[in-house]
Amino acid sequence: MLIRPETPRNNIAEGGPPAALYNYGKFMATILVKPVEGHEDLPLPEPATAHSAGVDLRAAIEDLISIPPGENVLVPTGITVAIPMGYEWQIRPRSGLALKHGITVLNSPGTIDSDYRGPVGVILVNHGSEAFQINRGDRIAQAVLASVEPVELEVVESLPGSGRGEGGFGHTGT
Repeated sequence: MLIRPETPRNNIAEGGPPAALYNYGKFMATILVKPVEGHEDLPLPEPATAHSAGVDLRAAIEDLISIPPGENVLVPTGITVAIPMGYEWQIRPRSGLALKHGITVLNSPGTIDSDYRGPVGVILVNHGSEAFQINRGDRIAQAVLASVEPVELEVVESLPGSGRGEGGFGHTGT
């Protein structure tokens, strides 16, 4: 059963994202965002559509950046964030940049931990055949909030068996 909020926030009229338009009664986590000095003019991360899984991150650069084929570069986003405990912010590629230009996030998904307070940067790599240019304010990646569970590691003498065993790296075929 879907439970819709009685009065959904709809910030579209004010030019903002539809933050809780289709929240369906789920808890909504809050990410605190602080622009880095000198980048207050850039739009804050926001979803592209009402049902986007994440928010778009923008390039906070002064001069054009060109990424040659096969090379990677760290692109600042101009923000610092406070992620709620129990969550991570996953930095993922934008599908259009990947398909059309071969641009992706090198350590995909990148992780912004809940205790990190430094500037957010995105490591982009050019797998395409031509140099790719980034301008100030370009949307370069997306960030998705994901829940993480704390873990405890236990050292044992042996592991329990499984149907798969040690098979990996294509053992079921390609």
